Amino acid sequence: MPDTDRPDDGRDTLTVTFGHEELILRRRYELVSIGNDLLIALWFVVGSVLFFWTSTTTAGTWCFLLGSLQLLARPVIRLVRRVHLQRVGGAGAETSRDF
Repeated sequence: MPDTDRPDDGRDTLTVTFGHEELILRRRYELVSIGNDLLIALWFVVGSVLFFWTSTTTAGTWCFLLGSLQLLARPVIRLVRRVHLQRVGGAGAETSRDF
């Protein structure tokens, strides 16, 4: 039973209700996006270090290529996520902060 005698503490609250499946999908795609971003950073940092020596320049170039391809994967992940959420009927609450 709700507590109706509780005083209002002055804070405004916002309740957003997602379906269970939609919440799971959002979390999974967020994890994929975070993992992709970490790998992008890793490839570019390693590639940058490898450019310090002439003997490792080719390996550094390959790291930059991998990082660039993963940058291409970012909008693909977002598009796949959006289509997947639309299929389950949960694409109505998109925000500019979505990954």
